[in-house]
Amino acid sequence: MCGRFVITSAPAALRQLFGYIEQPNFPPRYNVAPTQPIPVVLVENGARHFRLMRWGLLPSWVKDPKGFTLLINARSETVLEKPAFKRAIRRRRGLIPADGYYEWKAEGGRKQPFFIHRADGTPLGFAAIFETWAGPNGEELDTVAIVTAAAGEDLAALHDRVPVTISPRDFERWLDIRGDEVDTILPLMTAPRIGEFAWHPVSTRVNRVANDDEQLLLPISAEEMEAEVEAAKPKKAARKTVAGPEDGGQGSLF
Repeated sequence: MCGRFVITSAPAALRQLFGYIEQPNFPPRYNVAPTQPIPVVLVENGARHFRLMRWGLLPSWVKDPKGFTLLINARSETVLEKPAFKRAIRRRRGLIPADGYYEWKAEGGRKQPFFIHRADGTPLGFAAIFETWAGPNGEELDTVAIVTAAAGEDLAALHDRVPVTISPRDFERWLDIRGDEVDTILPLMTAPRIGEFAWHPVSTRVNRVANDDEQLLLPISAEEMEAEVEAAKPKKAARKTVAGPEDGGQGSLF
């Protein structure tokens, strides 16, 4: 799956890569999380545009958002059949600019976060689908989900799912919604090639959404990981008790 990601490239560089008309100026983000507004590139009237949408798709037919599951990912294997996604995949496809994402791997009874990025350091575009939800009082909310696929042999060491990333040469094909056919985009909804991505362990500080700084991307050593494990262990508070006959007058600390 993809539950946190990073946008660190300069706005001008992303605009040049994705080719949208707007000139947004936004700060780097090191810990983007679900329900937050995120950038989405889409095509309207034959031109690419930059939009902010809430991460967590709401189908248009949902009556009460509070009772609906937050859909941050859409599985490529079922996106054409699921009621929440089958219209969006045909008519509302977008790209989410990013520079990498986080994944958590279970190790020794805990979850170790890793930062995953292109091996060549270039930005990437997550395959996305979006919907505009209209509320009973006329309010509208643009929402989006990231398409995921089964992980390839290398990334499967971290997690069995990966976000689908679209190569710049395929941006136009993914964003082209002029017809209702999806045959041309089906080959794009796959895992990255082996060796295309690299990763390294990072601090568990990324677990807290409130932490959003460049230190989150730094690799940590085995010693630092162990220190974080120890720091996370609950501390036993010492309690003084009155010595009694059953403890030989020594008193118990626990």
